Amino acid sequence: MNITERMLGWLDDTVAHSSRNLARRSSRRRFLGRLGAVLVGASTLPLLPVSRANAEGPKELGDPQSCDYWRYCALGGTLCTCCGGSVTTCPPGAEPSPISWIGTCHNPVDDKDYLISYNDCCGKATCNRCFCHRSERDLPVYSPAKANDILWCFGTESRSYHCTVAIVLGEATT
Repeated sequence: MNITERMLGWLDDTVAHSSRNLARRSSRRRFLGRLGAVLVGASTLPLLPVSRANAEGPKELGDPQSCDYWRYCALGGTLCTCCGGSVTTCPPGAEPSPISWIGTCHNPVDDKDYLISYNDCCGKATCNRCFCHRSERDLPVYSPAKANDILWCFGTESRSYHCTVAIVLGEATT
């Protein structure tokens, strides 16, 4: 018997002995009772007070149905605000693509830069209103996560493009 086999045998014996001792000293009911208490306690964590200073997002000014709106600095597509949706939500009947491209836009209200996620809304025919093509800080297609010239309706039930939303992810840091 070599040293590895002896070490594994010792480890097996130690774990088996410890498991038997634990089983003798505790009951399943006690274990389940404590597990239930932990789960109930963990479910109350979201109720604890949390600083929500930035939860509502940046202060905004401008018309979300205009291509000049500050969030649209890297948007290439149709605005969902003109097609029955909002700046952050797809219109009824369309679903957001889980894949997006990212832009960094300057908010003139607070003079800060923000990361913006552009998600295509898919599953309906193209909305032919409010088409915008802004490409500030846009990179060529060889860097696809930062390019707005690609149809991003992957991972959705339908690859039919409808419009695009612009969601603020947070303040850009340098």
